[in-house]
Amino acid sequence: MELSGTQKRLYDYLAERLARNGKAPSLRQTAADLGVSHTAIAQLLGQLEKKGAVERDGRYSRSLRLVTGNDRRQQGDRSRELPIIGQIAAGLPMYAQQEWDGSVVVDRRLFPGDNLFCLRVRGESMQGAGILHGDLAICEPRQYAANGEIVAVLIQGEEATVKRFFLQPDHIELRPENPGFPVMRYPFGEVLVQGKVIGVIRGSGGILATGQRVA
Repeated sequence: MELSGTQKRLYDYLAERLARNGKAPSLRQTAADLGVSHTAIAQLLGQLEKKGAVERDGRYSRSLRLVTGNDRRQQGDRSRELPIIGQIAAGLPMYAQQEWDGSVVVDRRLFPGDNLFCLRVRGESMQGAGILHGDLAICEPRQYAANGEIVAVLIQGEEATVKRFFLQPDHIELRPENPGFPVMRYPFGEVLVQGKVIGVIRGSGGILATGQRVA
């Protein structure tokens, strides 16, 4: 079914924000950006849903997918959904929570690897590498690391953290990117690499892509 001018305007806005930020904007932000009322946005969103242009699970700001039309299918083909696996500490290690904690949509052209996953960062120990509290660290599954790579590791089978990895002759060093945090040193058998950090999604929604600043 064809979209009206106002419906297409909202649809195109949502498509751009999903592609750029990996998640739908809030109702308040959408209304402010488009210069209309909250009620108008809610009504338009309902109309898009009835026409099959969007699908929602639960509340608007939590889950929204674009699903209608050739251009929309092409947009969907460029997107992929990554699981968020609990939380991981960027500071003092915390208990490694393995439960599913939702998902996030990213551009598959930026992150094309297999079995990628995200971990939610807590703490400020990696701020020098551009990884801040509340960010999502996008990880490529791995059980090894080269010196200097930023990795997610499991310590002593229980605690997880994101640090820069260095292999020494008789131990492993996990170095922060913040002078306020100490270097962590462990015997070989106490550190298990979980994945290499290949990108970061800002807590505010922006994306730092592969390579520059985070690997």
